[in-house]
Amino acid sequence: MLLLVCPLIGYSFVQAVSLYSEASVAALQAPAAATTLSPLDGILVPTFGSFYVAVTLLFPFVAIRVLGQEKESGALRLLLQLPYRSSTLILVKLAAVLAAWAVASIPVLSALVVWVILGGHLAASETTNLLLGHSLYGLLVGSIALFAATISDSSATAAIVALAATIGSWVLDFTLAGRSGLSAWIAQLSLTQTLRSFEQGLLSAGLVLGILAVVGGFAALSSVWLPPGIPMRAKFARSLLCALLTFAALGLATQVRTSVDVTEDRRNSFAPADQELLTTLRLPLVITVNLAPEDPRYIDLRRNMLGKLERVMPNVSIVLAGSRQDVAGASDTYGQIEYVYGGRSDVSRSTSPREILPLLYALAGTQPPTPVLGAEYPGYPLVANADATLLWFFCGLPLLIALAWLRSRKPPTVKSLAFEGGQL
Repeated sequence: MLLLVCPLIGYSFVQAVSLYSEASVAALQAPAAATTLSPLDGILVPTFGSFYVAVTLLFPFVAIRVLGQEKESGALRLLLQLPYRSSTLILVKLAAVLAAWAVASIPVLSALVVWVILGGHLAASETTNLLLGHSLYGLLVGSIALFAATISDSSATAAIVALAATIGSWVLDFTLAGRSGLSAWIAQLSLTQTLRSFEQGLLSAGLVLGILAVVGGFAALSSVWLPPGIPMRAKFARSLLCALLTFAALGLATQVRTSVDVTEDRRNSFAPADQELLTTLRLPLVITVNLAPEDPRYIDLRRNMLGKLERVMPNVSIVLAGSRQDVAGASDTYGQIEYVYGGRSDVSRSTSPREILPLLYALAGTQPPTPVLGAEYPGYPLVANADATLLWFFCGLPLLIALAWLRSRKPPTVKSLAFEGGQL
């Protein structure tokens, strides 16, 4: 997997640096455009995107071997005779899967080092948050693969089951994107959704707890199905209990709305002065949006206003009243956004905070805050050529990986065997 990931990540990284450099040339000529250049969007997300594809398609085969090889050789029956619970064995295997993901991330981590050597900027909070998101995603994929290995008789069957779950999540993204109601809830079950917030620079406590709940659910199911000799009826009954507890934990996780904007440019937050004033508005705010979920205006409104209001104000309710029929019928109210606060209401069609925030302050009967000057994001333009680094990703790093693999396969010497025998 490491040998396959190296050229994939290397090519993605070089392409990302090339596009970032082209945008930096324009930013150097027009300094105002430099504020739009963020390494998170230009370098980190594209480079980690190739790693995400590799983890989705290749990592299940690695995780399955943690248990599947012992199951096929018959060593698992001997392992289960040790004085340990099956849950303890699964947790140890899950820790091994996480360690395997850490080893598989060496190429993408080396890309970050190369970016810093080229003179690029990395914000510690953004980078750490993205690493956390991908590690949770790798742990989630690994737990699915581990469960597939416990319910399958062979590694090949387990690989089919695991890939059906990972690739099936892509199908959910393509078919249910932009829908509302039950379809929107089902679309949230896609594995890809676990990375969206981290790529946007948001650390959501509810999302982290939800991922850990699903990982724990698959680990519990694996411990149920691992021991042989237990009647199938008992396994199904315990599996149903594990599923119910997992869904209950997911329901509780969705109620946790705490999230932190870790981006350096504060793209997920209002200006500090507005942020401080909005936290003091304690009355319920009800926003009725007459837009269809797939309407680009609703997407802009969600990104520019609604998401930020939900994170900063203590009591916000959003009602999506638009539908596809409204688009076809072109009703007079379609496109209107109604804001109700403290018994007052107002209507707007804008999706910009410059127009909506003064409207909210008027409903609350307060004066807009004085903006703080000098807090603008500077941006980090960089013109660099990373073509030479392809030698590292296509030759240097694969060679080091191959040498490390050969060294790990080297049989022990007679002297070391005698020493081990003496210790025994």
